[in-house]
Amino acid sequence: MKEKKLILGCAIGNCVHIGGLNHFLRLAELEGYDTISLGPAVSVERLSFEIEKNSPDIVAISYRLTPEVAEHIFVSLKNIIEKNSFHNVKFIFGGTPSVAKAALSSSIFEKVFDGTGSLNEIILYLRGKRVQNEKQLYPQTLVERIKQKFPYPIIRHHFGRPSVQETIEGVKKIAEAQVLDVISLGTDQNAQEYFFHPELMNKSLDGAGGVPVRSPEDLSRIYSASRCGNYPLMRCYSGTNDLIKWAEMSLNTINNAWAAIPLTWYSVMDGRSKRHLSIAIKENQSAICWYAEKGIPVEVNESHQWSLRDAHDSLAVAASFLAAYNAKKLGVKNYVSQYMFNTPPGTSPQMDIAKMLAKVQLINQLTSDDFSVFREVRAGIAHFSPAPNIAKGQLAASALISLALKPHILHVVAFCEGDHAVQPDELIESCNIVNGVIQNSLNGLPDFISDKKIIERKNQLIDEANYLLNAIKIFGKDKSDDPLCDPEVLTESIKSGILDTPHFMGNPNLCGKIKTNLINGAWFAVNNETGEILTEKKRLENFLHN
Repeated sequence: MKEKKLILGCAIGNCVHIGGLNHFLRLAELEGYDTISLGPAVSVERLSFEIEKNSPDIVAISYRLTPEVAEHIFVSLKNIIEKNSFHNVKFIFGGTPSVAKAALSSSIFEKVFDGTGSLNEIILYLRGKRVQNEKQLYPQTLVERIKQKFPYPIIRHHFGRPSVQETIEGVKKIAEAQVLDVISLGTDQNAQEYFFHPELMNKSLDGAGGVPVRSPEDLSRIYSASRCGNYPLMRCYSGTNDLIKWAEMSLNTINNAWAAIPLTWYSVMDGRSKRHLSIAIKENQSAICWYAEKGIPVEVNESHQWSLRDAHDSLAVAASFLAAYNAKKLGVKNYVSQYMFNTPPGTSPQMDIAKMLAKVQLINQLTSDDFSVFREVRAGIAHFSPAPNIAKGQLAASALISLALKPHILHVVAFCEGDHAVQPDELIESCNIVNGVIQNSLNGLPDFISDKKIIERKNQLIDEANYLLNAIKIFGKDKSDDPLCDPEVLTESIKSGILDTPHFMGNPNLCGKIKTNLINGAWFAVNNETGEILTEKKRLENFLHN
């Protein structure tokens, strides 16, 4: 008995183009198949001989020339199949769209790929599932969707237009394109802050930052529009007030795939709500706990919020651990850990990978039978050029670098975001760019993780982040049994400047005394007067000795 199924492949007739065939066979090998390539320009007679000789389970045929010639070749192939009774062998075809039409008409092939489909379509076929746009082929929970597709990341993109109807039409178009797995619905700031208090909304700001949903029915209509194509999951922001009410509504209307809730943000720290810091932390923790009790995955989008405000890298690493630590303490079983690259601006790819690997290593210390971590990577929006062709290159480059983390989720940021909010066609194009990067990466990427400079910086950041985390513990040891989860300790750690960023300057609720700078592609805390790099031990000595 054969342990693996065998795929026999060739470019048939006078076709010498085997790039697509070789890519398919490589993908099949990754999925556990044995493969044999007969190469280019294989005659129907030789193919028949090789089928007899090798007894393949699947014969993959490629042809990329004229459809008129292909039709004659397919007639000859059909006669060979009938003559030699190859009825137990599955024949599949890959070629240009025009030749693919001829292949479909021949009635020879179980599956025809015309080059316009998604990578997921190929994967599903190789895993034994025919793709017929049937809902049951597309899992409707995050964990199941990841398991179906891994080691390939599922694709997520943010979307929300300035009107509900425009958003509905866009969501339908995106779902039918089958280029992503998750639509992250972006709601406007009025909805996030005052959905349950419409009398407080500033009507002139409707549609600013996303779709102006004003009722549960709006969300239900948007979700219904996504029930086609590859039935993408849907999720949305957590809101900045009335978090539990928002959580219940989003679950009931869009089957919210996972929650994204900060630990300290969406408060007076960033102005997204007027919640005082300690109150915001308590409410955020309560919302995380609510999702955990429902068994819904949670992302605590904390660390990159600091980096977006020019925080130094060791603080960003410490914040990533704080977020995961709180999630586990609050009962989350499936945790989504987001890694935003290119942030703060100017961060080099080398130092970016080092920072992210430091985060991964610290967070992995928390994994257990009841706490699983899923890695989500994305590009930083601030680094995108407003020039579209430049931004497309930046999108592809960032996606390639982020694959070093072997992500479960790849959050695509549209190339146009440096200039304007994404339209459906731009979203589809951006996802296709990233899908192309993923396909080109299947044959193996350089091992960024073994780079000596990356390892050195990663270890440095781990040491620095651990020192910062320990400083919070010491700072709060007389106030709490668990300072890293205590809202009052975390509040005082921010107000005092243990956790600080230059962007806090001028905010009466915060500190803002720290200075940071970009040095050799990485972000450091520096002396306010001399610009000298400060270690966490040096920066925090006054806090720990007072």
